[in-house]
Amino acid sequence: MNASNYRVRRATLDDIGSLTALWRSMHLPADSLSKGVTEFQVAESAEGQLLGAVGLQIAERQGRVHSEAFSDFALADQLRPLLWERLRAVATNHGLLRLWTLEQAPFWTHCGLDRADAETLGGLPAAWRGPSSGWRTLKLKEDLETITSLDQELKLFMESEKQRTARAFQQARVLKIIATLIAFAVLALVLAGAFIVLRRNPHSPGH
Repeated sequence: MNASNYRVRRATLDDIGSLTALWRSMHLPADSLSKGVTEFQVAESAEGQLLGAVGLQIAERQGRVHSEAFSDFALADQLRPLLWERLRAVATNHGLLRLWTLEQAPFWTHCGLDRADAETLGGLPAAWRGPSSGWRTLKLKEDLETITSLDQELKLFMESEKQRTARAFQQARVLKIIATLIAFAVLALVLAGAFIVLRRNPHSPGH
């Protein structure tokens, strides 16, 4: 079979029966997973038989890839790339910043989900924290904190520039007023000097 023989889509409530059977065959917690059935992407045959599924839980603009299951693992190599393509599309549509997983199949490492270091684990959403280890992660875009920090720095810079410009205009207004006062003072001195000269020389030309 090739990829055209499969269809990948979002799970619906109608899939609960098939998914429950699949999860139980994989010894996954079917009862709890069924509560979030619509966060699963499923792969089915051309005849509509459910062949595989994987969940994408979203929290704090991050996604957790979880509970991978296949009816026949001989099909896993063909179905995983299709499911991964679908997961990436969903992540993009939701504007997710990062993906996480505890899945250990080599495929997920090949997709770019690398072992998370201690610093990166600090950004793991609180809802997923616990005794589990072995988290793998993939950054999809810049962290929200970094974007927010850059926005704040830009706002501070713009505010600083606005204040500097305002001070420059204020100084210019003060200098203009001083220049005007000096001009009036010089004019007053000239007029006063002329008046004194005229008083001392009343018979000067023109009088």
